[in-house]
Order: sequence, then structure tokens, then C-alpha cells
Amino acid sequence: MNIDDPAIVKLREHVKAAQDVFDMAITLHEVWKPTTNDAGLHQRLGKSYATQAFNVVRVALRREMVLALMRLWDRDARAIGIPLMTKTLNEGAVMDALVFDLVSRLGISGAEDEVRRTLTAKVAAIAALVDTYGSAGAKAAALEKLRALRNQCLAHTQVKARVFTQADSIDDVIEVFYQDNAKIVSGLLSVVSAMAYDPLETGEVYSVYAKHFWASVRGERPVTNSDDPS
Repeated sequence: MNIDDPAIVKLREHVKAAQDVFDMAITLHEVWKPTTNDAGLHQRLGKSYATQAFNVVRVALRREMVLALMRLWDRDARAIGIPLMTKTLNEGAVMDALVFDLVSRLGISGAEDEVRRTLTAKVAAIAALVDTYGSAGAKAAALEKLRALRNQCLAHTQVKARVFTQADSIDDVIEVFYQDNAKIVSGLLSVVSAMAYDPLETGEVYSVYAKHFWASVRGERPVTNSDDPS
């Protein structure tokens, strides 16, 4: 197998699609985060009429973020599926092709063994994290809870499904799931596309934008331009 094999081309396409989806999740996450943990913002809004609109925005942001994250765990082989991508990476022929491609890019003779060790360790770390969401994993219940939430209340509507409204305990589940997906997508891009991708850097940019926005909602003076990443 070489790097132009259809299986690897498809894998790279899916990993790039996963990055695009997670980039959207980042923007939603950073704007949503203050709505759950900014006590000053909650106090400022109080029980005013504006709070009703604030709750609508909070629920909408959380809804879209969960939908984005769950797209990364689609069970359809034609769509993005982190477990399937991880399984593909563990195929020996795929790893051989990725190692050979990276060694060729580096142009360093005798680097194959070191590159293989590095990529193998990264794949192992990805697989270990993905396995925690597998059927026997420690976080399997969390994934199924989010999947049920998506199926019952977000993508579809069941008459007797639980209401997804105010901030509650599931916010903590969402936050852990978000952070784990950040590590997985970053690792996949590193192994499959030799790309350094730090979701935290993108998150910091949108965190500043969110700070400006919510300062305006409070009716306060936004942060100074020196904090603006642009």
C-alpha cells in the first residue's frame, strides 16, 4: 500500500472533515462556555426579560455544539466516524504507508524506526482515549447519554423525551467530551496528515471574541483592543 491508496485518501478526507466539524464546535464552545460558568454574567442578567432571550441563546449554542461533536462519532461508514478512523490507523499496511510518507517528507535517512515509534505511540494514545467511549469503556455511558440526547431531543423530537433547557449536570459531560475530542482530532491530524493542530489556540481566539460579546450583553465596556487577536 502507498500513500495514494484509496483507503488512505479516504482516511485523510475523513480526518480533514473531522477538523472542519471540530473547528465549528470550537467556535460554539467558546461562546457557550460563559453562559454556564460566568457567575457575573448570570448575576447581571438576573431575572430580567433579557434573561429569557439569554436562555434561548444558551440552549441553542449547546444544541449546535452537541450536534457538531456527535457528527464525529457517526456510525455510518460513509460519514465521519472516529472509531472507524482509529481502526483503520491500526492496520499495518496503513501505518507502513504513513511512516514511509513522513520519512520521505523529512528527507532524513535512517529515520524510519524513530518515525514508526512516534506514530505508533500517537495512535496508541488515540486508540486508548477512543476505547474509553467503547461499549466496555469508562465513558461509554456518557457517549450513549449524548447520543440519546441527540436522537431524542436535538436531531429529532420524541413526544416524551426529556426537556433540554436550562444548564444542568449534562454540561459537565459535554465539557469532558469536548476536551477528549480535541485531543483525538489533534492526534489524528498529526498522524494522518503530519499536521500540527492545537485546538486550544483556536479556542483562545474565539474566547476573546466571546469576551467582547458577553461584555456588551452586560452593558459593560468591552475588553481593550490589546486583547484582540486580530
